[in-house]
Amino acid sequence: MRIALVNPITRRSQGYHTIGTHIPHLGLQVLAERVPAGHSVDLIDEVFGTQDTERLLLQGRYDLVGITSYTSGATRAYEIAATCRRRGMRVVMGGPHASACPDEVAACVDSVAIGECDEIWPGIIADAAAGRLQPRYVGALPELDSADLGRARQGLQPINGRYDVAAIQTSRGCPVGCEYCSVTKFNGPAIRRRSIDAIVAEWNEAPQRFVFVVDDNFFGVGPQHAAWAKDLLRALIARGRKRLWFSQTTINMGADREGLELAYRAGCRGMLVGFETFNERALKEYHKGINRRNLSRFQELVDGFHRAGIAVFGGFIIGSDEDTPDTVADTVTMATRMGIDIIQITNLTPLPGTRMYERYKAEGRLLATDYPADWERYTFTETVYHPQRMTARELDEAIYELRWAAARERWVTGRALRTLVRTRSISTALFVLGMNRGWKRMARVQAPHDAARFGFAPRPSPRLTRIVEAFGLHLRSRVQLPAAEPVGPGGLPVLGGATPEEQ
Repeated sequence: MRIALVNPITRRSQGYHTIGTHIPHLGLQVLAERVPAGHSVDLIDEVFGTQDTERLLLQGRYDLVGITSYTSGATRAYEIAATCRRRGMRVVMGGPHASACPDEVAACVDSVAIGECDEIWPGIIADAAAGRLQPRYVGALPELDSADLGRARQGLQPINGRYDVAAIQTSRGCPVGCEYCSVTKFNGPAIRRRSIDAIVAEWNEAPQRFVFVVDDNFFGVGPQHAAWAKDLLRALIARGRKRLWFSQTTINMGADREGLELAYRAGCRGMLVGFETFNERALKEYHKGINRRNLSRFQELVDGFHRAGIAVFGGFIIGSDEDTPDTVADTVTMATRMGIDIIQITNLTPLPGTRMYERYKAEGRLLATDYPADWERYTFTETVYHPQRMTARELDEAIYELRWAAARERWVTGRALRTLVRTRSISTALFVLGMNRGWKRMARVQAPHDAARFGFAPRPSPRLTRIVEAFGLHLRSRVQLPAAEPVGPGGLPVLGGATPEEQ
């Protein structure tokens, strides 16, 4: 059979999907690796644009089309499925949205795949080839260390574009269980690890020089998790191809000096940390216990990353029941003063399948409910529910001001220089420079769409002034830095007077 794998995207957030670094859709590369011999597979990823998808699908004369989708891409996924089915192509859809809303998806496709599909995908293909495709398949949460599940076909490029970095996954699952997050329900609360040998082998085969390690929680939350992560890092140092990478972790990693040293030596130059908020009551609302326990240590932990040479990519969510329109300015000011190198602020978004979605639905607080059309609004850039201490419009306007400032202020180079001073690592500073340039480009692309939506450009106000000043803080304020430490090979700080190799 000829098989096409498709990643659809929303069309309401121009720039957030199609500008900047093109990161592989790892799930589709994993499914491609699981396609049995005798079948061909093509990948179409709409991060490169939506304009060619239907043409490529119709020209390809595919026998089976597999679609994955986050919630924001579900509306587009249904359009693609309808086009394919009209031409006689069978369509199976999986991914987070299909797992959260299987009955809705079933009305639009021939078959729904619920949960993780690594194990069940070869069987789905066999059933399709034999003409007995079932309306529903359910995947389990298999162990990843024995069957080498989770391995991606690293060399596979989309037929409508080219990825410029690689993606790899070492583990799945997250025990934190935030109320707004679908990861724990989709991938389970236990962190399941692949074998270290399999990870290193795939690491060495990836063609690109820069890697995104797509773990939801690379370092984990306890000593056992940390011990495994360190074993992996030692293996990458000893046997892995030399390359730079970044991943996602929890804030507690900032306290583990050994883990941070190993990560830097293995090529890590940045970690995305979900701070979410500086408000303890909001962290309680989000059920983000690990952050509540460490809230008073945020500065210390950020400094820990920096001392090891690793940049901090801070993720923040605005829209809790504790937040007001001033929270955006408060957050960007505090994050900048703390030295967070890359700041990402998004709208709180109650995704289907999460406890937050069910709670807001029961309370009558959801305002974007014209499904499936309104799924395209669940982009993390638009408020789709009724906040308690402001209107949805007020929250959107506050974040619009942030994007407006990011697109206009001359701050990117200064932020990279500040990272260089804090981390003493040129490669880390260049990573920050590239990421912040990408964010600025995205803000500029989104700006005219924001202006058309709101009907005005942000006007001078104390709140806007604070946001603009926060972007310029690195140029106009003296920053108290930790005392400089001796520097070892590769720009890594020498701790305790010895190089890492000697400790």
